[in-house]
Amino acid sequence: MNVDEQKRAAAAAALAWLEPQLSATMIVGVGTGSTADHFIDLLAGRRTHFAGAVASSTRSAQRLERQGVPVYDLNAVDGLAVYVDGADEITAELSMTKGGGGALTREKIVAAASTTFVCITDASKRVERLGAFPLPIEVIPMARAQVVRALEALGRDAGLGTTDARLRTANGGPYVTDNGNLILDVHGWSIRSPADVEVAIDAIVGVVECGLFARRGADLLLLADAAGVHSIARVNK
Repeated sequence: MNVDEQKRAAAAAALAWLEPQLSATMIVGVGTGSTADHFIDLLAGRRTHFAGAVASSTRSAQRLERQGVPVYDLNAVDGLAVYVDGADEITAELSMTKGGGGALTREKIVAAASTTFVCITDASKRVERLGAFPLPIEVIPMARAQVVRALEALGRDAGLGTTDARLRTANGGPYVTDNGNLILDVHGWSIRSPADVEVAIDAIVGVVECGLFARRGADLLLLADAAGVHSIARVNK
């Protein structure tokens, strides 16, 4: 299987895992990104088997709605049983880097509201240590420079490596999130203790959220490679 076929296989495995749980009242949490897109397309084929979805981005909400899946505001539901999303990197402990698609804050909110977080990825996303993929950090626009200075100090003091924090751009200007904020992509770090780094970044004034999902990592990883899809459950949830 090529990479796109692996992504679709992981998405299909998530639907197969979820399908016995679907009910007329169930609302499914849905993530953002290329692998999540495959899951949305497959889930839409079962749209009469569940009530609707909560999406982690405007992009995903629009994709769901185009395929006839009702989209709910998270504030209108009493929590979620399941959230299905991809990752940019994931470790054996099921800690992740997310936010390549720019939806990290809403992804973390939906994950926090869900009982079970199912991560679907292709084999290229499995890593021994987070950091090869630049770490996205959503920041309040007026705090951008201050946050960069704080990240440089954190990188130095915590032994993470040389900090190269770059403002994400799109269409000739700064990339703006669904929340109206900016994203800094941090290059150059090697993250040995993701949960500790997540806490430290979130404590920086001006940071909205960082793309480390370690304190609330995935509960189940469905990892597709050339041999098929492997199911890996989180230990000591």
